[in-house]
Amino acid sequence: MPAQSKIDMLEKVSASLEASAGLFVIDYRGLTVKETQELRRGLREAGAHMKVYKNNLVRIALEKAEMPAIDDCLEGTVACVFYDSDPAAAAKVIKETSKKLNKIEFRGGITDGQVVSAEEVIAIADLPSKEQLLGQIAGLINGFARDIAVCVNGVSSGLARSIQQVSEQKAA
Repeated sequence: MPAQSKIDMLEKVSASLEASAGLFVIDYRGLTVKETQELRRGLREAGAHMKVYKNNLVRIALEKAEMPAIDDCLEGTVACVFYDSDPAAAAKVIKETSKKLNKIEFRGGITDGQVVSAEEVIAIADLPSKEQLLGQIAGLINGFARDIAVCVNGVSSGLARSIQQVSEQKAA
């Protein structure tokens, strides 16, 4: 029979998995307490949170939640970063902190129910944020509307110029 503390911890891991859209696994060895606090603060602002659980408990919780296994990621000193909705925002915070401190390493994770490698997580971090994508789409739509207005206006003004030239030729 497992100890009650491990059962309670397993429930916490399961609750974190249920409440999140996905997770990234990072190697955080070498971070000071201050650097860890800075990383956690940045993650909170991005709608994510970082937790350090026993790797075996995370494996069991993933199995209970019928999520894919990420056993190769869960080796050694790792932390799980659970994100609420935007994986790119959480991955950007980790990547920026990693560049700044040169101590954090992506191991992999789960996004949209699929296992992702460390390289794929880095690619996710390079994606524009949701707000930037919406702004780009709005700009494209606005550009198309402007182009259509210019074309429609050009046809009517061209027709008006043609009629004026014809009337001037007939008057002459």
